Parts: sequence; structure tokens; C-alpha cells
Amino acid sequence: MSWLPVALLAVPLLGAFLLLVAPSILRPVLPAYGMAVSGVTLALAVALVATFDYGQAGRPQSTVDLPWVPGLDLRFHLGVDGISLPLVALTALLTFLCFAYLSWGDARRPGQLLHPRPGGARPRALVFTLLVLEVGMIGTFLALDLLLFFVFFEIVLVPMYFLIAIWGGEGRRGAAVKFILYTLLGSVVMLLGLLLIWAQTGTLDIVALGQAHGAGMSRGVQVLAFVAVGLGLAVKTPMWPLHTWLPDAHTQAPTVGSVLLAGVLLKMGTYGFARIAIPILPEGAAVVAPWLGAFAVVGIIYGSLACLAQRDLKRMIAYSSVGHMGFVLLGFATLTTVGINGALFANVAHGLITGLLFFLAGAIKDRHHTADIPSLGGGMLARLPHLGAVLTFASIASLGLPGLAGFWGEMLALLGAFQPAEVLPSALFRTFMVIGGLGAVLTAAYFLVMLSRVTHGVPSVPLPVPATTGPDDHRVAAGPGNGAAAAAGPGERADAIVRPPADLAAWETPDERPVDPMGTARPEALDIQRYELVAWVPLIVLILLFGLWPKLLLSLTTPAVQTLLGALS
Repeated sequence: MSWLPVALLAVPLLGAFLLLVAPSILRPVLPAYGMAVSGVTLALAVALVATFDYGQAGRPQSTVDLPWVPGLDLRFHLGVDGISLPLVALTALLTFLCFAYLSWGDARRPGQLLHPRPGGARPRALVFTLLVLEVGMIGTFLALDLLLFFVFFEIVLVPMYFLIAIWGGEGRRGAAVKFILYTLLGSVVMLLGLLLIWAQTGTLDIVALGQAHGAGMSRGVQVLAFVAVGLGLAVKTPMWPLHTWLPDAHTQAPTVGSVLLAGVLLKMGTYGFARIAIPILPEGAAVVAPWLGAFAVVGIIYGSLACLAQRDLKRMIAYSSVGHMGFVLLGFATLTTVGINGALFANVAHGLITGLLFFLAGAIKDRHHTADIPSLGGGMLARLPHLGAVLTFASIASLGLPGLAGFWGEMLALLGAFQPAEVLPSALFRTFMVIGGLGAVLTAAYFLVMLSRVTHGVPSVPLPVPATTGPDDHRVAAGPGNGAAAAAGPGERADAIVRPPADLAAWETPDERPVDPMGTARPEALDIQRYELVAWVPLIVLILLFGLWPKLLLSLTTPAVQTLLGALS
């Protein structure tokens, strides 16, 4: 019996409870309070990583197994193995970085990050929502009972719905409703599949079911259960054509919502294939795998082509997730150690890279008040060199440049498709490999097109960077909402001097106005801020670390993958 898994759930849950019972005491320290609670949770996740026995990564460790509902033989069964440990750590890290981004960002820019729209702050509710969301996400990866897995799987839906509906953009209500309808309908189908497994085997224990590898269930029952469970997981993944809720949800969600949605929630769907569908229903997996691979490669191509057509930066990154998750599903469909290792590696890499991309998209929208790519005006490397450099780094990591984390998962998934499991048609999967390879080329294309439009060229829409040049004028680069341009002096650009807006809140706050004592403009002041470095540097380091040392993850997942493939190997 271990206390660590329980503590990982208890700390954020207790933190959320205290917000309900002592709001007046905690209100002055919001959202630093959320950062402290999530920091303790991250420390517990680090302790779990440090105490994990890497020589026994194929079996559950740090387990908790207590009676939950004795009359139905339901148990509160938690634990981690080589598959779930990286995802638990990723969840704790991203949640902490989101709170750090909110906490220090709100201190630097009062009201801006927690006030995405007038009247939409509600900082106590935001911290409460994120902490409950963390409980559901971590619990999903710790659960070793099918019903407990389902409970945690569903817990995340409510806080994510409110995160989009309350703190989202103009179309937040429609996006939130679409998100909840799709995911709830998928969950109903998945629950029917889980109940079918229970009816056939008499147990909900994931460890026992995984060791049995489908014993007690006929081939037809396994196929039916796999389809039901797989559909529910595919909605959350998301798999084409069940993905249509994702672009709207990402586009409308606040920055931290997009980071957690892409970085963790999508992984809950793919994790379910590795933890439940494939090991518990191996014969069903063998029958459905060709269809899963077909939907996966269609999603890869569709997502890439959709990205090429996008004008909105956040929407483009959202569609890129459809393509990247296609590689993950293709890896699972191969039913090989290589392919599933690639899928699990791509899971973690996508969480790191796309989380960073959504942080960057939020920062760009924060500065320009738009995520429309043509409206950004290009030339970011010239005017915001550090922000442009990090955006370039994240983009080339996402397109799969060797030496960065995004490369290994996709290449291993394609390699697994080249030589799939013996029970699968090799010619069909090699066709999938070719299509997936074309998708990798298209992925590079849309990221390079985006970079050429955003980071290169001469800036055509300068940033609003005010600097006092006189009692009435501010020397800035004209931009949307900056007021009408005044007459320029000799040798000056016509848009160089503009009248200050009537509402000074449209400018940077007084502490943030980039004005030095001499009154000259300092455009670099709108480049990467310290609170952004705090949130982004850990992701950059891990992207480099896993890209240069992939064995760090692969040595952890390989024993667990070999165990889950027992009946197919």
C-alpha cells in the first residue's frame, strides 16, 4: 500500500474544497494559491517518479487497493506503471505551469489574463475549476478499476466545460456545448462496452483483466466491446471524423484551457487504448485494428490539409492535433511493441510541444489582440525576436525535426506500420505507412507556411508599443485600436506618432509601459516576459531532452508494452 497516489488526488481536491469553505481568507492570494497547491502536487509526482522501480516498469507499482462498493465488488484501486507514470508527471507539470502563467502573469498585467472578457474574471472559480480538473486528469491515469477509470474520465468534462463556457472567447457557449455533447455521448457508448466486459468476466479489475488477455469472452463479444469502448475513447482522442468539437473548443478556450485540453485531455483517450482496449480485448483489437489504422491515416491527411487552409493560429494548432493524434492511433493499430512505443512516446511529446504552442498562441493573441495570421503582419523575428524564436522552435519540434521530441513518436509509428503484428495484413499497413509519410510532409508544409507568414518578412502591422514623446503624443507603431495617426515629422513614418486612446486601459498597464527615463520606445519590452519564461522553459528543456535521449522514455514504456501485448506477441 502506497500513500503517494492517494496524496496526488487528495492535495488538489483538498485545495479545491478549501476554496469553498474559506473564500474570504484565500481571496487575496488568488491565483498564487492555485500555484502553491499544484506545486505540492507536482512535488508528489516527482517523488513518484523518483521512487519508481524502473526494473519492474511492466507491473503496477505504488498501488492502493481498498474496498469501494463491497456489494458490487468495486474497489478503489490505484497504481502506476511504465505507461501511466509519464502521463501523471506530464499532467502535474502542465497544471503547475498553467497556474504559474496565471499567477505571475496576473501580477505583471493586472486583470489581463484572468479577465479575458469584461466580467469574466472570477479568479476563485477559475482556480477551483483547474484544481478539480487536475483531480480528474491524474485520477484517470492512476485508476486500475474500470468503473473508477470511467468516473475520473467523466470528472474532467464538467470543469473543462465551464473553463470554455465562462473564460472562453466570443463563441464560447456553442463550443462548450459541442464539447460536452460529443464527449458525453462517447462516454455513454464506452460505459456500455465496460459493462459488457464486466458482465462477461465478472470483474472490473484492470490488472486482472489485462493478465487474462480476453479469457472468458468470445471473439464476437470482444469485437463488440472493443468497438463500444473504442468509440468513446476515439471521441476524446479525437479521431477523424469524431474530431469536430476540437477546433471550436481550442479556438474559444482561454490559454490555460487550450494547454490542458491538448496536453492532457486528448491523452486520456489514447491512454484508454493502451490501458483497456488492447490488453483486455486482444481479439477485438486484431479485428478492428485495420479500421483504426484507416481512420488514423485519414485523420493525418485531413488534419494537415485543414491546417493549410486556416487563418487563425489557435485553430491551426488545434487541427494539427488531429493529425498528430492520427500518428498515435496508427501506432496503436499496428499492435507491435515498436508501434505502441511510438504511440506512447508521441503522446508525451505532443503534450509538451502542443502545450508550448498554445502558450505561444495565447501570448501572441495577448499582444496583438488577434490570432488571425494575416492580421499579425509578419516579421515577428525582427520586432519580437525571442518570442519569434521560441515559436519557430516549437513549430519545428511539432513538424518532427530529428533531435527534438516530435520526431521519435511519428517515426516509430510509421516503422510499426511497415511491419505490423502477424495477425494484421502487412500490405494494407504499408499503404498506411506511405499515407502517413505523406502526412508528415504536409505537416512540415503547414508549419513552414505559418512561420513564413508570422515570423519572416518585414512587419506590416506593427505592435502597439507606447512611448511618451510629448505631453499629448505617444510614439508607437500603429496598430488596431491605437487611434488615428498624427502628422509625422521630417524623416518619420506616417504611422509613427498616434494620439493616445481615450481608454488608457487599452495600453499596457503603467508598470508595463515600455518607456525608459529618456522617453524613447523599447519594443523589446513586449518580447518574452519573465512569467512566460517560467512557464515555457521547462517544456523547451524536456522537448530537447526527449529528442536527444529518447531512451529515457522508451526504456520506461517498453516493458509495459510487452506486458499488454502478451496475447498478441
